[in-house]
Amino acid sequence: MRPQHHCRRCGKCFCDKCCGQKVPLRRMCFVDPVRQCAECALVSHKEAEFYDKQLKVLLSGATFLVTFGNSEKPETMVCRLSNNQRYLLLDGDSRHEIDIAHISTVQILTEGFPPGGGNARATGMSLRFAAPGAEGLTQLKLTAGEDAHASRRQSTATKLLYESRDQ
Repeated sequence: MRPQHHCRRCGKCFCDKCCGQKVPLRRMCFVDPVRQCAECALVSHKEAEFYDKQLKVLLSGATFLVTFGNSEKPETMVCRLSNNQRYLLLDGDSRHEIDIAHISTVQILTEGFPPGGGNARATGMSLRFAAPGAEGLTQLKLTAGEDAHASRRQSTATKLLYESRDQ
């Protein structure tokens, strides 16, 4: 019988050959690279690239005009990721914490097409999430605030975070 090892990401057991890669796993708070199966190691490499390229944008935050549900009046808020990378924090006249695990959809909001073709310009994002104590999903709309460039970077980074959360 061969010695078995478990993947630190998915928890399944593998032989040494199939679970021999050691890769950083920051989202689970491992300080040093840990043993992972080939499938999880690939996802962890992509995730590490995300953390290296996008995390600074998420942690520093950006200013958005935030509209909750059917409210007509948006509130100016700074949107950023919590230090433990589990919550989207919205700070303005009021303060909100949205658990990343409870976000069900993220949609990048766009407008127009640049002259000569190309991609539409991102103007913000729309989130649907399960709020504690609320029935159904809550909608949150974030549109570009004073620093539109930072808001677009934040929208893109948040979408990438959402897409990587279940991997």
